Amino acid sequence: MEMLMKAMTILASACLVCGSAQAAGPEPGRFSLTLLGGGDIPISGDVHDGATVDVPDLGPLNPALAGVDAQLRIGSRTHERIYDVASTYGLRMAWGMSDRMEVFGELRETHASAGSVQVGEAYVPALDVALPVYGRFSSYQAWSAEVGVRWYFMDPGFARPYVAARLGGTETDDIDATFQIPDADILIPNAPFYEKKWALSAGFDVGVNIPLSERASFIAETGVRYVDDLEGDDSAIGPLGLSRINDTGRRVSVPVTLALRWDF
Repeated sequence: MEMLMKAMTILASACLVCGSAQAAGPEPGRFSLTLLGGGDIPISGDVHDGATVDVPDLGPLNPALAGVDAQLRIGSRTHERIYDVASTYGLRMAWGMSDRMEVFGELRETHASAGSVQVGEAYVPALDVALPVYGRFSSYQAWSAEVGVRWYFMDPGFARPYVAARLGGTETDDIDATFQIPDADILIPNAPFYEKKWALSAGFDVGVNIPLSERASFIAETGVRYVDDLEGDDSAIGPLGLSRINDTGRRVSVPVTLALRWDF
């Protein structure tokens, strides 16, 4: 990500001095193909909500604790707290409507490695102690299919800034969670947490298209992405009274993307 940010800075500086006579951006009736890659930084949205529930008997979770009650105090945890910056890559196709506007379609994959965090605590009245509860969530894997419109500024033949809006759907793969209370020797491994589901996704982009030749250009882009709520799976956590903590999952992120574009 640091390298991407340095590249963005270099490209922004290049825009100030770029004066190429080559084409950059759309032309009426011209098709373009773009290969893109970069990072996707989560900035908002919860992987799970919070809840406080009483567990009358810990025996089913650890037979040695049969008859011992506890109170689970689970706090909400955001995407940025659980997952690192995601990697993303994709393919974009566009059709020029004029020298300032084009419509496009994009297929994109986003991946973030599994993440661990303390999700709350288990208060045991008999011991008057709160034991930390940890959760490890499987990788975040999503596939997006979106369409949109892009508007360019400045005249063709130079580096051209643009803005774009997009709308479509994103399918997020199953997410499992492993919960652990080490001090009580309790482990709930690989509990289904979210089911694979398509959800509404949308976004807004800003970027710059820098010509390399008559048919090729280099693109630096950022913006905002939104993916709606996921589909919770309560088969494992429901019996513990935690069925509502996964009634969320929406994700807001900032992509940092570099791309190569070819016009045909």
